[in-house]
Amino acid sequence: MSAAASPPQLAAVDLGTNSFHLVVVRPTGPDGEFQVLDRLKVPVRLGEGLDADDHLRPDAQDRALACLEQFGQRLQGLPRGAVRAVGTNTLRRARNALPFLTRARAALGHKIEVITGTEEARLIFRGVNRDLSGPGRRLVVDIGGGSTELIVGDPDGPLLLESREMGCVRWTQRYFPKGQISEKAYEEALVAARLQLRECARPLRRLGWAQAAGSSGTIRAVGRALEAVGRPGPITAAGIAALAERLIEAKRVDKAVLPGIGGSRASVFPGGLAILAAVFADLQLEGMAPAPSALREGVILELLGGSPEDVRAAAVTGLCRRAGVDLPHARRVRRTAEALFDEVAAAWSLTRHRHRCLLGWAAELHEVGVFINHDDNHVHGAYLVRHTELPGFNRQDQAALSALVLAAHGDLDEARLREEYPGRTPPLLRLAAVLRIAIRLHRSRSERDLPPLRLQASGDALQLGLPDGYLAAHPLTRADLQAEQRDLAAAGLTLLLTGVPDEVRPEI
Repeated sequence: MSAAASPPQLAAVDLGTNSFHLVVVRPTGPDGEFQVLDRLKVPVRLGEGLDADDHLRPDAQDRALACLEQFGQRLQGLPRGAVRAVGTNTLRRARNALPFLTRARAALGHKIEVITGTEEARLIFRGVNRDLSGPGRRLVVDIGGGSTELIVGDPDGPLLLESREMGCVRWTQRYFPKGQISEKAYEEALVAARLQLRECARPLRRLGWAQAAGSSGTIRAVGRALEAVGRPGPITAAGIAALAERLIEAKRVDKAVLPGIGGSRASVFPGGLAILAAVFADLQLEGMAPAPSALREGVILELLGGSPEDVRAAAVTGLCRRAGVDLPHARRVRRTAEALFDEVAAAWSLTRHRHRCLLGWAAELHEVGVFINHDDNHVHGAYLVRHTELPGFNRQDQAALSALVLAAHGDLDEARLREEYPGRTPPLLRLAAVLRIAIRLHRSRSERDLPPLRLQASGDALQLGLPDGYLAAHPLTRADLQAEQRDLAAAGLTLLLTGVPDEVRPEI
């Protein structure tokens, strides 16, 4: 970049249940410093657009697409690596999210990831952590429209990440329909929220914290309202109770006097307040300070120099260790799979930034299901990968990883891949072929290095080259690769083995 060139811009897009947010920043230093250039917030109310069967209604989709078109105009000219867009609870729940995301990506001009609740919590903590000072542990709470995230960590990162299926939009719709508020309804909302917190409250309290911060719109709105009624300083349980009393006395949201709270926030305020009251009760909080940063700032910090690959690698290694995976063997398989990938990536239009990473992680996890049972271990492994909280992974990539683990053993069937991963399956099918070949080559579990290998791809055909005489000297490897020829052929792929007798050599 020349001295006259403008500094690069980075952008984060947060597709929340209540509002969509866009923040554009300019990096200003080597240690994650940045200057905010632009912020946009649109109360899309996506969560209100879910019907009883968890399908996004057309009107909600139209509101979202109109907003994303505006964001897309602001993001014109920014390269792919400078923008990260994440969808949260409502898009996790929506049964028709995939076709909507196709239209949403076209409107925004950038890929949209649907992240898990744990990944949302991790990014929230990363954003808020930069605002907090002091060496001690800190609790961060974020009450979103559809979910609530609770994290305990220290300046170096999170120690415990929790995501609960409750948010200000969902709770307001469920317990305060049509804006009507009563003491009974508020108590029901409070008790329901405490039930949601029952399993995670004790582990969080056991870790302990020196300070508590709240990062959501709900918590900031509570802070503004308390300050406006003469209760400045940290949010307290008494202050929350005072606001609840005002709501109950008004009987309706639109009749309540809530200083400092706008219309779009006021309409979902009762549910958020009940959840915050439950958090204070179950975590035995004395006070909480509103924090200016949130999920989108965490996304920006990741774009600025954090390595999501490091986070995901740690998550994969952690799952392997919990499941007792033979990691030295798994990593030998990984090295071979990645070497074979490098041979065919260009011919098969596979990418290093996504496909190679997925292949490597799948190689490490290909035996994770043995923890449950050796029989059908690939089925058990796919289930574990799909349902384990893996920090750093979005929903799409975790589903793709699960599909690759499923495809590592047994029959290779594109239809089964499609059931596991509702996206484009041809690249996964090809990654699965590379992974399976690597696993076959390491069947003996020997620590010896493999001989020089060469894998070439042309269309749906592969040619695996091994040194002359290698297969004759290794009958188990030869039998395994011949079996793999048949398995790949059933999936529409051809594998040619050099050095195999002509009678078993398929035509390319």
